[in-house]
Amino acid sequence: MVPRAGQLKPAALQRLRTGQEGYAEIVNQPITAVRTDHPTSMSGTPKILATKGVLPPYSYPQQQLTEAFADFVGLDGPRRRLLEKVHGNAGVQTRHLALPVERYAGLTDFGVANDAFLEAGCRLAEEAVREALTAADVAPEQVDVIIAACSTGVSVPSLDARIMVDLGLREDVVRMPLVGLGCAAGAGGVARLSEFLRGRPDRVGVLVTVELCSLTLQRGDTSTANLIASGLFGDGAAAVVMTGALPNGRPVDVAAGPVVVDTRSRLYPHTERAMGWDVSSSGLQIVLGAEIPELIRTYLAEDVDRFLNENGLSRDTIDWWVCHPGGPKVLEAVEESLKLTDGELAVTWDSLSRIGNISSSSVLHVLDDTIAQRRPEPGSYGLMLAMGPGFALELVLLQA
Repeated sequence: MVPRAGQLKPAALQRLRTGQEGYAEIVNQPITAVRTDHPTSMSGTPKILATKGVLPPYSYPQQQLTEAFADFVGLDGPRRRLLEKVHGNAGVQTRHLALPVERYAGLTDFGVANDAFLEAGCRLAEEAVREALTAADVAPEQVDVIIAACSTGVSVPSLDARIMVDLGLREDVVRMPLVGLGCAAGAGGVARLSEFLRGRPDRVGVLVTVELCSLTLQRGDTSTANLIASGLFGDGAAAVVMTGALPNGRPVDVAAGPVVVDTRSRLYPHTERAMGWDVSSSGLQIVLGAEIPELIRTYLAEDVDRFLNENGLSRDTIDWWVCHPGGPKVLEAVEESLKLTDGELAVTWDSLSRIGNISSSSVLHVLDDTIAQRRPEPGSYGLMLAMGPGFALELVLLQA
């Protein structure tokens, strides 16, 4: 029988965190109580076992996509020059697309574009989950719950149902589709999955996010919002494997990823038109308000400070930041609001440049990059944050 984390001696838990003791040795420890009043206690604390971001195979430099979109929409003269300026200021060097760029001219209506979304989206979702499960050394049949987040296509049944059989997941897996959080759904999905797993130490869960933003671009929309979206957003997917505390009968790889200490959601009233979609006969039409950076400057610092204070922390105690790459103006507003002046968001800026903004998947790509390239020191705190339609904020406090 697998012991609950609350049955382990504190010293054994510390050795588990630092990798100094194997699973079998810990199981044989005498049973005693463990403090659970501290937010970092392993008792029922969900742990990220693996994070993997994946991208479609079609990669293009920004300049080529600028020219292709101008031809796609039929822009010339001053409007084309505006497009070139907007794309040049997006902070993006390359992006990946769900389809070869020449195929977009054939996406004549919402139905055709959504069919392309289902085909490419399921393929990417499956790839992301497989890679994450392999990295976590978790078999598909060990998964107990799957959350699928997406806001750039319509799928009923949801994407999780479409990929479960091919992945080899059990028929009784709990499915939790997550729709409408947009760019906030990567952090929000980690939060919701951790909340499901908290107190279920022997359960394993998967979050998969898929966003094919290129398939939403509107041929007849020459608004500034659509021009910005056409230069900022890319396509991709990501998956996270988490456990309630101890996976089903196997050792914990303490180097895999951080634990989720706490989460917080915040909805700002009367900001529904700041970000989202208008649904029309031609598809999903971007709503992207100019007020977003100002909303961040007005509210973010107070919300972050309150959240950290409730966990006995402050901004000074956060050693690493996992921020959604919303765009240059958004990131500048985040840096200004939180007084991040020493390159704390360098991984996020790099992700924006390399792959653009992939909506909900982006913050998970940033987490993947952080763990792979700038592995946090053991015991250090990190903060994941993302904002999306609502206008809403999702915060996840992590500890390596």
